[in-house]
Amino acid sequence: MNTIRNLVLGSAAALLAASGAQAADLPVKAKAVEYVRICSLYGAGFFYIPGTDTCIKLGGYLRVDTTFNGGIHGTPAWNGDIGQGNRYRDYFASRSRMALTVDTRTATEYGVVRTFGQADMQFSTQGSTTVNPANFTASPSAGTNTSLLNQPGEGYVAVEYVFIQFAGFTFGKSSSAYSTPWNGFPGNISSNLLGGNNTDTGVNNIQYTAQFGNGVSASIGLDDPTVWDRTAVYNLGPSGVGVGGVGALGTSANAYAGTHAPDIVGNIKVDQAWGLFQISGAAHEVSGSYNILNTVAAPAGAVGVANGSPTALSEISGHPETKWGGSVMAALNIKNIPTGAGDDIKVDASYAVGDTKNVIATSSASPNFAMFGSTSAPGAYQSIGIGATTDAVWLPTSSGGTGDLKLTKAWGIRGAFNHNWDPYWSSSLFGSYSSVRYDGAVGDLSTAKGAYCAAFAAGHPGAGVTYTCNPDFNVSQLGVITRWTPVKNLTFSGEVQWFHLDQKYSGTSTFGPGAPKPTATYEFKDQNTVLLQLRAQRNF
Repeated sequence: MNTIRNLVLGSAAALLAASGAQAADLPVKAKAVEYVRICSLYGAGFFYIPGTDTCIKLGGYLRVDTTFNGGIHGTPAWNGDIGQGNRYRDYFASRSRMALTVDTRTATEYGVVRTFGQADMQFSTQGSTTVNPANFTASPSAGTNTSLLNQPGEGYVAVEYVFIQFAGFTFGKSSSAYSTPWNGFPGNISSNLLGGNNTDTGVNNIQYTAQFGNGVSASIGLDDPTVWDRTAVYNLGPSGVGVGGVGALGTSANAYAGTHAPDIVGNIKVDQAWGLFQISGAAHEVSGSYNILNTVAAPAGAVGVANGSPTALSEISGHPETKWGGSVMAALNIKNIPTGAGDDIKVDASYAVGDTKNVIATSSASPNFAMFGSTSAPGAYQSIGIGATTDAVWLPTSSGGTGDLKLTKAWGIRGAFNHNWDPYWSSSLFGSYSSVRYDGAVGDLSTAKGAYCAAFAAGHPGAGVTYTCNPDFNVSQLGVITRWTPVKNLTFSGEVQWFHLDQKYSGTSTFGPGAPKPTATYEFKDQNTVLLQLRAQRNF
């Protein structure tokens, strides 16, 4: 028995010793891998990209807009089918968008290196201001027209900002150094508040900003004007032998030459606790193509009659000499005014010569205006208001003009009063006034107004012409928006906007404005329209 007991105890002791040895050989339990490490250097939401010293922030928003009696994203009924008020127009238009932003920052011995990009995935009501279904398949270039990429299951991705910042420099697609921090949005949600500059979705540029301390800075930049900073140049003698090229609605083909030089832009800014004051300037090259262009008649309903394409005689026909224009802008933001916490006033005023895009600016192309309404003129079918937006016009010497570019002048002012009722409700009252002017007098072909009116008359040759020509025009806008934010980062908005076209033609003319409108007598008259825009937006 003692032998068996000693054997059992010895075996147990041996097992315990072996177990202790194995336990001693096991590795110590490692700490959990830190997959997400917060980066507090640049504000909330940043974290380190694993394995690097670069901080990144992912964000964006999801937004749904519906506009009643207008185009997508709050476009007033100022041209196209909605401007005509015909039966092709949509009574409402919607857009759904999800924006994704990527912001990276890395601290270096030269300062922070930053990259930023924003992509917008969106789906809209088909078309824009022109919504006739026949137009959606007629053009061979429809596949590149974003207003037509909205068939079932379609949509498209739009790129807003894509830029690098380093040591005071910005390279890429960003807001111009000319722009204010609010661009075209002093208090509104529509991207169609005219009266000043707007590069809210970015322009290719290079710019440098110097900080002088106490909120004082200065910026200078070079902008690519091809997309953002041009309206149109009209050749008023496109055949080279007579005046013409302007259609019944007062517009013509764009005869701008290619881009030869960037826009030179800059600002001086004071941004402090009381508010912001900024002075901006821009120099813009205006250049025409050739004196002789193709004058094949455009299809019915087109906005001009000269299609702007060259002929075999164009290169030897000569061209107008390039001119430089530009614009200036003064902006003021007064913060924390006595009406309530966070309330402010934003206002900017602009003046341009040959740089009309910095006054008649939207988040896309500058509009030409063609609005129809009721009339009380005897024998008239309807009334019409028109306005052509240009940087310059010219009439070749072979057509009776001076052959040089006549730069268009424009000025505008816009602003908003923004008020917070409580932490959940806020409102803004906003408005703008813009003016476009063509120098000279009717009957004098050596002036912009005289040459333009002679070309306009060629598009109104019918009987019943009793009008007086004046291409000058003004546009006014007034609106109010109210926002409700029931929970953080979720906002519901409603915006009402009135738009007024003060055109300077008078009398009546018999002409065809384009199908479905008939050839009839129309009265020239100022026009008005009102829109309602509703929005739901979730930021993340």
